[in-house]
Amino acid sequence: MTNYARLYRLGLTPWERYGKAAAASIAAALDREEAERSRPLGRALDLGCGRGQFTPDLARRGWEAVGIDYVPAAIEAAEKRDTSGASYRVGDVTDLRSADLGTFGFFLDIGCFQGFDADRRMAVGRGVTALAEPDATLLMLAFGLSRMRSRVGGVSQAEIEEAFPQWEMLAVEPAETAGLGWPMNKTNPQWYRLRLRN
Repeated sequence: MTNYARLYRLGLTPWERYGKAAAASIAAALDREEAERSRPLGRALDLGCGRGQFTPDLARRGWEAVGIDYVPAAIEAAEKRDTSGASYRVGDVTDLRSADLGTFGFFLDIGCFQGFDADRRMAVGRGVTALAEPDATLLMLAFGLSRMRSRVGGVSQAEIEEAFPQWEMLAVEPAETAGLGWPMNKTNPQWYRLRLRN
């Protein structure tokens, strides 16, 4: 697993550069997510939120947004941003039940799940499912499998479905690669949208 705490200390955060470069495509994915919902939107959990790049946008859109990340320095930086109603917690996404977060109708994962081994992916799936309200949805952006998996992460659709057996896969769509840079632009990133089965 990538040592994100070390990368933050070194100032190496290429995922933030991608978030800026792909802002329009991320906004479009969130627009589609919200189009099926009535107001108020409810609670959203940003998994592996880092320094809060996307959590404030969820709050501005009308979600009661919570970001969670295991790197304390990232959460401290997120809290110093203009959070626009977002809140943050230091916590492990592979042990969500112990974080005492409550339940959510929407989960956002931009590049978090893809970095875990099989056991941790299963733990994320169990934790998200335990916190999911009826008809909850999950929107995940993840790299595909590649020769660079050990360095940049990556996951297959089958591995996602294995970790979320109680969820229905609603859509799989190619994600924007502009701004990723090499070698991440060769990882065939995808958007996955899932819904908890009743």
